[in-house]
Amino acid sequence: MSDADSEHDAFDAYSRLVSSTARSVTPHVAAVRMGRGGGSAVVYADDGFLLTNAHVVGHARDGTATFADGAEAEFDVVGTDPLSDLAVVRVGGEPPEAARFGDADALVVGQLVVAIGSPLGFAGSVTAGVVSALGRALPVRQGDAARVIEDVIQTDAALNPGNSGGALADSAGRVVGINTAVAGIGLGLAVPINATTRRIIDTLLVEGRVRRAYLGIVGVPAPLPDDVAARTGQTAGLRVVEVVGGGPAHRAGIKPGDLVLTVGREQVADAQGVQRQLFAEVIGTRLPVTVLRGGAMVDVIASPTELVG
Repeated sequence: MSDADSEHDAFDAYSRLVSSTARSVTPHVAAVRMGRGGGSAVVYADDGFLLTNAHVVGHARDGTATFADGAEAEFDVVGTDPLSDLAVVRVGGEPPEAARFGDADALVVGQLVVAIGSPLGFAGSVTAGVVSALGRALPVRQGDAARVIEDVIQTDAALNPGNSGGALADSAGRVVGINTAVAGIGLGLAVPINATTRRIIDTLLVEGRVRRAYLGIVGVPAPLPDDVAARTGQTAGLRVVEVVGGGPAHRAGIKPGDLVLTVGREQVADAQGVQRQLFAEVIGTRLPVTVLRGGAMVDVIASPTELVG
């Protein structure tokens, strides 16, 4: 077999994976419109619940969903959670059955992923790429309010305005993320589907909102020095790259460059580890945080506020 034939066969295998994933996921992805805004959404449950981004919904209470087969349905907003940038809406009529959802915690860097959504209003658009990084945190600003979306998936699958709220799927056709933003050329981000976000989604389905505590740090996973790892039995922490000014972490004295080891006395190794400690029960409490700073362990006390807006 010639080199050209080998390359052709490899490309065909890649194409088959992408096309089969697109074929299985696209019917479960809708374009959504609210007033002048819009984006995408994924059918989450068979009784008409769709999953999208909180920033796509904004302050709207209803809108219209258009599915891949051209069917349209009106929807009502069930609830939003700005910290995870997730929202649930519910359509009337008989929407497509739910997509298959996977577990983003099983993803590895370099794995093939396929993004499906409605960029620039073009419904059912498909792009493909790989997982570029895991455990990222995304600082965003809405008006005067700053917040941080934790634990996002970074991918090089091309995303454009309108992709937000659409599906990020693995090669088995399982939705492992909800595309959330375009951070720059060649850089897309998605909210992972995992145990933490499923807890958020379930709460939105029942209560319409998630009371969330807010610290205001942006970080990336980082290994601990060998001597600290030997003392603590912990191999990684969250390296702080940005502290939101005026937020609870800033007031507690947490600084860029700090390596967060524990939050609420629980070891953390990534943004998701921090997020697990930031549900309603810690709002307004004295939350101990241990950081590694200049080779020394420093204990600070933060008082998380409730995330609003």
